[in-house]
Amino acid sequence: MAESRQHPRKEVHPPVAFEDPGGSRVEASCSDISLGGMFIQTPTPAAFGSKVKVFLTLPGFKTEVGVEAVVRWTNPEGMGVQFGTMGARETYALTKLLG
Repeated sequence: MAESRQHPRKEVHPPVAFEDPGGSRVEASCSDISLGGMFIQTPTPAAFGSKVKVFLTLPGFKTEVGVEAVVRWTNPEGMGVQFGTMGARETYALTKLLG
């Protein structure tokens, strides 16, 4: 089956966290990421369609970056999220990470 994603994904495994709709922070890990989103490995994915905030460390930032995202699908291993609008610095840093 052909890949239908708009942005190519890169397999990386940095630690990430997300804030679920209830406001709780959940530590997790990432298995792939693109400019458009990422797969978050977690035994407690947020529900499909939920708005979450994803926290990750990007090159050039001294502290973690929070990115708004929407859960687009879930499975027993985690959830796929689509990133919302990011600032220019965050987008540039994510591009460097993917390079």
